[in-house]
Amino acid sequence: MIVGIESSCDESAVAVFDRATGVVFEEVYSQIALHGEYGGVVPELAAREHIRNFCPLFDDLHENFSPDMIDAIAVTVEPGLPGCLAIGRVAANALAMIWGKPVLGINHLHGHIFSPFIELHKALGADFIEAFRTYLPHLSLLVSGGNTLLQVVHESGKIELIGGTRDDAAGEAFDKGAKLLGLPYPGGHLIEKLAKTGDGKRFKFPRAYYDTDEIKFSFSGLKTSLRYFLEKQSDMDFDRNKCDICASYQAAIVDILAKKTGQALTPSIRSLGVCGGVANNGCLRERLAILAQANEIPFFFPTPLHTSDNAAMIAFVAYIQENY
Repeated sequence: MIVGIESSCDESAVAVFDRATGVVFEEVYSQIALHGEYGGVVPELAAREHIRNFCPLFDDLHENFSPDMIDAIAVTVEPGLPGCLAIGRVAANALAMIWGKPVLGINHLHGHIFSPFIELHKALGADFIEAFRTYLPHLSLLVSGGNTLLQVVHESGKIELIGGTRDDAAGEAFDKGAKLLGLPYPGGHLIEKLAKTGDGKRFKFPRAYYDTDEIKFSFSGLKTSLRYFLEKQSDMDFDRNKCDICASYQAAIVDILAKKTGQALTPSIRSLGVCGGVANNGCLRERLAILAQANEIPFFFPTPLHTSDNAAMIAFVAYIQENY
């Protein structure tokens, strides 16, 4: 079994992955309530909370697992907030010294890329790796508060970057847009909730690179457009149009994500996946599922627990890397 440790941003997480049965232990301490009053993550506060959180997490780990049950410790080493990453590395090294286990450094983004396959492993067990190879090359859309990336996982295990954002990430566009709309942080899911009863075609917001062949994203102009639009709305108009505004704003984000994903779907791609916090958005998943069906390939997405930062995906990547 492999222990996973994650601390790249504002989640302190520990998990244990069994190669035969999948995730057998998983705990996450979220800091959303702490950072909510600031409208975003404060790095210094996040690092301080990690110090507090890993002690009880390791206590729970010790209660359920003995050192002889564990083969290795996988920890996020990049990318992320430097102070937060440092706490995770120190925690992993301390545990490794006590238990006499090797430490494996894992790329946080790779964790997200492979997270849609955690449930497939749960279903297939020992037959997973053989089945997994049949889904490669795999096109992954990673959409979160800090990243918007299109990447291909090749048969060799190499991960190729196809395109990314030139400025802000899609998740940030949702959360900053929610702030402009007067919604609490993190507000992306609240925009989706209000959008369900709104008309996504009523208001026109910009879609950067939409009519070009370039596989790029840009959401800074979209946020600026929303800000200027709201400044022209009276309080009465805003209250009356709020759901339509949310639906139209969400449509702009989803349209560009779906369009560029479609452009990246070459005939060699055997599966499509979406991951990261924005993968929870039902409208986005629906559009991507239609896209996958049109290209006659399977579509994978993680469970809600594994869309946000978590340690299960970090341990899972260590397992995947053993086979390449």
